Amino acid sequence: MPIYQAIILGIVQGLTEFLPISSSGHLLLVPWLFGWEELESDSLKKSFDVALHLGTLVAVVAYFWRDVTTYVVEGTKLVFQRKRPTTTEGRLAWLFVLATLPAAAVGALFEDQIDSTLGTPAIIAVSLIGFGLLLGWADRSAGTRRVDGFSAKDALTVGAAQALALNPGTSRSGITMTAARFLKFDRDAAVRISFLMSIPVIFGAVVFKGAGLLSEGIPEDLIVPTIVGIITSAIAGWIAVWGTVTLVRTHSLMPFVIYRVGLGILVLVLIATGVR
Repeated sequence: MPIYQAIILGIVQGLTEFLPISSSGHLLLVPWLFGWEELESDSLKKSFDVALHLGTLVAVVAYFWRDVTTYVVEGTKLVFQRKRPTTTEGRLAWLFVLATLPAAAVGALFEDQIDSTLGTPAIIAVSLIGFGLLLGWADRSAGTRRVDGFSAKDALTVGAAQALALNPGTSRSGITMTAARFLKFDRDAAVRISFLMSIPVIFGAVVFKGAGLLSEGIPEDLIVPTIVGIITSAIAGWIAVWGTVTLVRTHSLMPFVIYRVGLGILVLVLIATGVR
């Protein structure tokens, strides 16, 4: 893999993992648009996928490190010390883990079917448009709920929505923000819930896929691109988290909706005209 491809894909992964525009969709569309046939190798994709997820994990933990430290400490106390009354942070820590279970179950049961039937440019384009419009609709909600009001019912609801993100083009962050907004969380809370939920999801992906990668070994010619991918995705991911948290304090999520719809239409036009 050329270094410039590693840099581009690292930036794309870092930005799109947290912006509500679909990282998996973009990571499939970018090589498709530019005709990067090197990325058709399964071993290469598996290796680089782990690297990019590791970079984005570093990014979100670095941004929320104070929150993460508190959640880990209080969540651990809740298990080993049976601390009563339960702290808000301890309760939220386990609710964010609970929210990952629906997507983990669906992924484990239907991984082969998802990989073989979804992820085509046309399906990605339609998903970008459809779920983008759904995000715009949800964002019109006048929500007032805050993160500390997140309940077990909310965790399962948002977690069930997150399972839809196994379809490239849906966007994990986008669908969780959509669900949270429909549940009447305010915009800042919806974004924070989405980002904090991403930590156990990305961590699980890194551990699960990384274990398989270690057993097979990383090809020597991928070591440098892998390191570059980790660094660029981490930097881009931190910028995306900071930018989104800052943006929603004064603006709606409509810029992301417009981008999704525009990109989806562009892809469909390229397909229809035979350009790609």
